[in-house]
Amino acid sequence: MAIETNLELIHARIARACHTAGRAPSGVLLLAVSKTFPPEAVAQAAAGGQRDFGENYIQEGVEKIAALAHLGLTWHCIGPLQSNKTRPVAEHFDWVHSVDRLKIAQRLSEQRPTTLPLLNVCIQVNIDAGPTKAGVAPEDALALAQAVVALPGLRLRGIMTIPEPSPGFAAALAVHQRAKALFDRLCASGLPLDTLSMGMSADLEAAVQAGSTLVRVGSAIFGGRATAAA
Repeated sequence: MAIETNLELIHARIARACHTAGRAPSGVLLLAVSKTFPPEAVAQAAAGGQRDFGENYIQEGVEKIAALAHLGLTWHCIGPLQSNKTRPVAEHFDWVHSVDRLKIAQRLSEQRPTTLPLLNVCIQVNIDAGPTKAGVAPEDALALAQAVVALPGLRLRGIMTIPEPSPGFAAALAVHQRAKALFDRLCASGLPLDTLSMGMSADLEAAVQAGSTLVRVGSAIFGGRATAAA
């Protein structure tokens, strides 16, 4: 099935989920997760109207950003970020969703070129204490957010979560509601947040119901995933 058709199907799912939740579809951004897919696939999605793309692998992402610079796309780093890999992210990406410790944020701040707009960042929160998931513990999110928001070169936008797979809608909704409650507490503390990045192909309806403002969808747009190069 063509990528453009898949995009239409995902937008229809988002619209239905928003209708059920009493929300406007314009309040949910679709992030196309393009990791392991070639620039040609991204260009096809862009031709279908998609503007925001997520990459997990930094070097692969940087290469695509360069190859597709003429399209004026917005690029999000959504994978785990090691301190020795921050410079290319700071120099090339528009967003980082996976800030989970102050050292990473400090390096991104120091390495963000002053000729570029502020780097949009989200704090990754391990909302359900998943043993294999990165992210700051929920109880530590406020302190990290308050430290990050003070750094130059960065704009703190919100939080990102990748909970463990849930057995059904109700279980997924409960986890996402915990993330929304944390997001609301951070906002109530005075932090100027506008982004709750949660929900993927399997659970986007539950995420939208809970209040997600950005869902991350990959294979449902691009098809079966290729194997990433070592």
